[in-house]
Amino acid sequence: MHRVRTVCWAALALFLAAFAVFESVKYGLPTSVAALIFVALPDLARLARVPPSGVPHQAVHRVWIPLAVVIGYSFGPIVWPPLFTAGLGWLTRIAVDRALGRSGIR
Repeated sequence: MHRVRTVCWAALALFLAAFAVFESVKYGLPTSVAALIFVALPDLARLARVPPSGVPHQAVHRVWIPLAVVIGYSFGPIVWPPLFTAGLGWLTRIAVDRALGRSGIR
């Protein structure tokens, strides 16, 4: 079961990364910057010395927040592509971490 979960997370990470790159090429520099910043979000939390047991650290490693951003953007009235690619970048990072066995959640 563990191997199946790892493969699924890796496949999702590849899909999300490709989708983020597609959106970044389509909409330009602001979307690329947003995606890259949010890919690095867990590292930024670590560099800011946020305690691993703290709420901010736990929040940047949860799937539900960036998933809500992506879904909310897709069905909502807001039209600002950097928001969408930020969510894609964040989800990509979480999927990569999970595929590598690093959930970040304690």
